[in-house]
Formats: sequence, C-alpha cells, structure tokens
Amino acid sequence: MSEMTRQEILLESGTNEMEIIEFYLGTQPFGINVQKLREIIPYDPNAVTRLPDVHESMLGTLLLRGRTLPLIDIRKHVEARPGEEDADTRRVVLVCEFNDLTNGFLVDGVNQIHRVSWEQVQPMSVFLDQYKPRFTGSIQIDNREILILDLEHVVAEIDPEAGMAYNNAQGASAVATPETRRKKLLMLAEDSAIIRCGIQRVLKASGYEQLQVFDNGKDCCDAVKALKEKHGSDLHEVLHLVISDIEMPKMDGLTLCRQIKETMGLKNLRVIMFSSLINEQMALKCDQVGADGYVTKPQIPELVEMVDRLVFGSSEGG
Repeated sequence: MSEMTRQEILLESGTNEMEIIEFYLGTQPFGINVQKLREIIPYDPNAVTRLPDVHESMLGTLLLRGRTLPLIDIRKHVEARPGEEDADTRRVVLVCEFNDLTNGFLVDGVNQIHRVSWEQVQPMSVFLDQYKPRFTGSIQIDNREILILDLEHVVAEIDPEAGMAYNNAQGASAVATPETRRKKLLMLAEDSAIIRCGIQRVLKASGYEQLQVFDNGKDCCDAVKALKEKHGSDLHEVLHLVISDIEMPKMDGLTLCRQIKETMGLKNLRVIMFSSLINEQMALKCDQVGADGYVTKPQIPELVEMVDRLVFGSSEGG
C-alpha cells in the first residue's frame, strides 16, 4: 500500500465513526485507528539495524527514505503465537505517527480497512483491563473478534521516557491554586486504563479532587445529561469542564463534544480534547465541533495549564 493521504483517513467531525486497519499476529486479528497510520511497507530484514541492550520487542531501527525509525515486533510484544506460514517475506511494517513520534510496527499481515461506528466497539472489562491494558476494546466484524491495540501503551512499555509525565503535580499558576481547584468539578473520558489513571493522579495531586472519570464517551455524555436535567441553567455552577480523548468505545470524543455543545446546547461548558491524534487537520475537526482547546497527550503540564485557564480565566460559563 502506498502512502495514504490524510484526507482519506481523517475522522469526520462528530459522526461517531472511525476507520480501523485490520492486521494479523499469527491467526488473531487486531486493529488500530487508521488516523495513526502513515503507510504500510514490506518488511526487509536487511534494512534493519540491530541495536544492543534494548527491549526484547525492539528489533532495531529501520531506514525509510533517509529517516531512521524504531522498529517494534508487535507479535513478540503481545506474545502472540506465530501462524503456520511465518516467512519474513510475508510480514509488513505499519508506519504510524502519534504523540509527535513516528514508529514502525512489524505485523504478520493486513486484511482491510473497516469503517465502523464507535458504538460497535466494546470496552475491555474492568477485570481484563488490569492485566491487558495494551487493548482498549474489541469489535465483532464478520464473526471475528478484532482487538483494538493501544499503541501508545506499547511504546511506553518499551520506552518509558516516551510516556507522559504522570507523576508531576502542577502547583499554583497565575490564575489558580490547589485550594481553588478543589472547588471545581471536572469530568474525564479516556479509554486507556494507564492514561486514565495517570491523568487522574496528576489532576488530583494538582488540587482537582472533584473528578468524575469514565472509560468511554457515552457514559460521560449520559452523566452530563443527568446533571443538566437535575440543575438546568445552573449547571455551570456544578460542572466546570470536560476533558476527553478522541478515540473511545461507544462514543468518540468529537461526538461527545458535539453532543455537549449542540445537542444539549451547553455552549459555555468548556471541553478540552486530549489526544495522541492532534495535528493540524484534527485540530480543525476539534474546532468544528466547538472544542475550547486541544492538547496532544505527552503535554501533561500544558493540559493542567489549559484547564486552569478555561476554568478560572473567564467569568463566562464557569
């Protein structure tokens, strides 16, 4: 497959749809959001430079058009059993970009792209999520269960420094202190267990102790609706801001934002999109659904600063 154009893979604004690329590790199908995929290339073992003293899943580096990329063997990392036909010549590399990083992921083969609704994606059970946080959900297509792989978590397992600074609390800023933050109620929608817990830890350590957390967009949307029904026009005095990922089971973040701003008419309820997918085109999508801000996932300090600015920096909408 040649390099894809961004126009072909962009999520539409607030339609609750996405495209996933289905790939195989052995006989088990997996999937990732096509938005992260830049291209698919044949695997050439001779093009790989082996590195000493690296994670066992790291094959080395791959030279691609003058650029050196880390190459990760996904089958080895998730401990999937190889298929009967396991020749290197059949394997392919998924070149993916997210969190301002570009990596190559070696897989056994690809099937096709599926356009699906996030309503079809089922979150991993809480029990399984404790042990397999590498997966954020699953979807049934043609009697096949496709596991949605959390590439950010895979990269963080191999290179913890590429993960996010989840242990650094944000002290007083120009507009907020830990004491004033404690009076504000926030909601967080994030499907990745490790990211969800990390953001929760930083926000609470910074003073945002009133934090309601959801593992998908629909549950968060329902919670906002319930508060609106209870408090009506006084909602802005109760709920002050929503932070949402974009990729989530049941309802994606763009749809959640559109539901809040348009369907519920809560134009003054602040919404921040916090996602590894943020780029120029995705920022435009966030603007189209009325998001008040967007931050790419490595930038934890920037997230807290934006929350402070939106919650305390304006008298409109609380």
